[in-house]
Amino acid sequence: QLQLVESGGGLVQPGGSLRLSCTASGFTLDYYAIGWFRQAPGKEREGVSCISSSGSSTNYVDSVKGRFTNSRDNAKNTVFLQLNSLKPEDTAVYYCAARRYSCSANIGGYNYWGQGTQVTVSS
Repeated sequence: QLQLVESGGGLVQPGGSLRLSCTASGFTLDYYAIGWFRQAPGKEREGVSCISSSGSSTNYVDSVKGRFTNSRDNAKNTVFLQLNSLKPEDTAVYYCAARRYSCSANIGGYNYWGQGTQVTVSS
């Protein structure tokens, strides 16, 4: 069974940090770009970041640039999203998704999705 599993979410105070993980089972992530998306209550799902299959290219939505870092460890079949300087507006369910080779801004272009992990930023 091919699946992605996110972990690492939780409740954190403003200014705090979390590290999200996205681990694949049933397939290797070596040839897949991994996108991170988030969805807040009452809002559409939005792209946050993406890392290419080789890890040589990453991109970020403007609202998280300088605060979030996307990285991968193909030996562990895992992609990470480091979330620093968190703000209340970062509160959302975070999803990872996989597509072959290169990133895409089109949510529909991703073949595999995780179940999501909740990130809540609140004092």
